[in-house]
Amino acid sequence: MGAPTPPATTPSQTVGPFFGLPGGILWDDGPEVVAEGTPGSFVLRGRLLDGAGEPVPDGVVEIWQADEQGRFDHPNDPRPESASWQGFGRCPTSPDGEFWFRTVKPGPLPTPTGEAEAPHIDVTVLARGMLNRVVTRIYFPDEEQANAADPVLSAVDPERRHTLIATPEQEGYRFDIRIQGDDETVFFAV
Repeated sequence: MGAPTPPATTPSQTVGPFFGLPGGILWDDGPEVVAEGTPGSFVLRGRLLDGAGEPVPDGVVEIWQADEQGRFDHPNDPRPESASWQGFGRCPTSPDGEFWFRTVKPGPLPTPTGEAEAPHIDVTVLARGMLNRVVTRIYFPDEEQANAADPVLSAVDPERRHTLIATPEQEGYRFDIRIQGDDETVFFAV
C-alpha cells in the first residue's frame, strides 16, 4: 500500500461583503469611540478608495487608540488604567466609501526603548477582495515636532509620509485611505 495522496488545494476565497449582516462584525455604537459632547472630542471622516480612486462601498474601517494621556485600557499597559476608555471603533463604509468616528486625540505613547511615539490612531481596513486586513496609522498635522521624532513615522519614506497625516476640517480631521495605486496609503506589516 502506498502513501496516501495529499488533498488538493482549494481556490482562495475573498472576504465579504458580509460585514453588515446580522451577526456580522458591526455593532450599534461602532463609530462612537466617545459620546457626543465629550470634552475634546472631534469627528474623523474619510473615504476608502480603491486603486482607481473609486469608492469601496462595502468595507469596514476599524480604529484603536490610546486615551488623551497615551494610556490603553489593557492589562498589558502597566500604567494606571483610564476610566471608561474603550479606545476602539468600527465603521462600515457607505455607498460612497465614506466612514467616520467620534473620538479624542490620543496622547503620546512611550516605547520600550524610552522614546515616544507621536499621538496617532491605529487603523485596520477590511474589504471585499482583500484576503488579509491592512494596517496603517493616522498622525496629526499639529504635532510636527512629535511626528519628526516618531520612530515609526521616521522609518517611512519621506515622499510617502503625507499619506499618514490627517487634514484638519471644521469639525475635526479628514483621512482618506487609498488601498493601492497613485498616492497609496502606507500600510505596515504587523
